[in-house]
This record gives sequence, C-alpha cells and structure tokens, in this order.
Amino acid sequence: MNVDQSDWRHLVVTGADRVRFLNGMVTSNITTMADGDWLRTLILSHKARLLSIFDVHAFADHLLVSCAPEMYEITFETLDRHIVMDDVELEDASMAMHTVYESVEDVWSARPIFAECAQASSADVIECRRIEAGMPRFGVDVSDANFPFESQLVRYVDYLKGCFTGQEPVARVHARGGGGSKRLCGLRATGDAPLAAGTELSTAEKPKGGYVTSSVVSPKWGSIALAYVHKSAWEPGSTVKVGDREATVMSLPFSDS
Repeated sequence: MNVDQSDWRHLVVTGADRVRFLNGMVTSNITTMADGDWLRTLILSHKARLLSIFDVHAFADHLLVSCAPEMYEITFETLDRHIVMDDVELEDASMAMHTVYESVEDVWSARPIFAECAQASSADVIECRRIEAGMPRFGVDVSDANFPFESQLVRYVDYLKGCFTGQEPVARVHARGGGGSKRLCGLRATGDAPLAAGTELSTAEKPKGGYVTSSVVSPKWGSIALAYVHKSAWEPGSTVKVGDREATVMSLPFSDS
C-alpha cells in the first residue's frame, strides 16, 4: 500500500542549538538520533494536551520536521514562538514524500521515503488501514482537548528522556498507572454498515460511556470503528451498545490475538 504524502509540509531546522531546542519541545528523545535516523513525536501544551504530531528526520547539519498539512501552522507557530535566545532557524521546504504500508503495524513504524509516489493507493483503502492500525487522526479522533495517554499516541512518549513541555502532568498520570477516564479503543460492531461518527455508546455502568470518532467497513473485520470508551468497559472483549447495535471492544491495532 503506497501512501502519497506530497501534500505534507516540511521545516528545515538549523543552528547549533537545534537538537537541544527541539528535544525540549517534544515527547521523544531527539538527542539519541544519528545522521539518517527518523522518529515520530508529539508536541504537548503545558497542561499536556496534544498540539501536534509530526516526524523528525536527522541529518548531519540539520533536522527536518515533516507533518500533515493540518498540523503545519500550529507546529511552526509553536516552535517559532519558543525560539528566544536559541541558535535555531526554521525554514519552510517542499519535497516529494511517500510511505509504504506492508502491514498494519507499518502505519506506526514505516519510515517515510523521500521520492515521488509511483502508484498511490486510494484514500478509502488508506483510511481503512489507518483505522485497523488504531492511528488517531488529528481533528477527527484527537484534538487539543486530548491527552496522549487517551490513545495509542502514548507510544511516542519517552518517560525517561528528561524534561519536555507537558512532562509533569503526563508523568503523574503514568506514575498512577497511565490511565484516564476514557481511552480511544477499537470497536467491532454487528451489522454491515459503518458506525456514524459522533454516535454515543453506552456501557453496563455508564449510559453515556463514550462516542465513535471514525469508522469503516474493513474487508477483514467488517464494521469497525475508533471510539472513546469509558474505563469501565475499555478492556478488550467488553460489549457496548452503539445506538441500536452491539459492538465488542478490541485492542489496537486490530489483530487476531
């Protein structure tokens, strides 16, 4: 599956302080990156709310920040605003990029390729793979109202790296077991139609136990969705009601195990 990312935006980050500066802004450890390395990371607010999701590529003389178009403005503004006495410069750049998903896990871990996408997969096929992987989309499944530990984005938080913006609230929750009151989970619903985004779900303990954020009919799994589920029912195998349909809570990514 080929994912065309020609519409992604890029920032070239230069200057002697670039690694120290960016490391203090994001949830991943930039200081361990060598020339040619790549990782995905997050920017959080001081209250640990999610602001941005983007990729970082390390080169000998610069860092490259790459993000989906809807993430560019907030990413640039947040980074630019925090450059005070730092020897750091940001420069907009454009380049061809795509990613190949050979498995569901690749949605999380496949390294982007800086080249034209020869034969891009359809948007519907890519969306299905995204939901099967449990990858949240900003503005659809997550927003600046969410914490990273409410979804699988917590994968991109390095609790051992040292200080970063939003670290203290995230560390406190992690020390208490890493949970909140809700979590973005997978749902596998009865019926053949996709679940409507925004549909509320109920659990045995909570009449308003969550809501659907995105859904698709998967060739393998049937009607599946990403949905916020109250902690009383977020364990895989739990049954919830979604409108007049039943759904089983699934672990993410969707798998047979």
